[in-house]
Amino acid sequence: MSKRRRRFKQSQSLEVRLAAEAEHLREKAEKAPPGTERETLLRRARQFEEGLHMSEWLRTPGLQ
Repeated sequence: MSKRRRRFKQSQSLEVRLAAEAEHLREKAEKAPPGTERETLLRRARQFEEGLHMSEWLRTPGLQ
């Protein structure tokens, strides 16, 4: 018996979701006290922003 994949139709584009999550993490980091948790939140926000930039770069007409 094979497992069936659960597929979801995304209502927002990848870029919108990445930007929203990065913004959410930055807001959460601003409220957090200085320390490792804050640094982790900021690092994750930067990773989401880098993913956003890569996705936009890959969608440029010159690469397609």
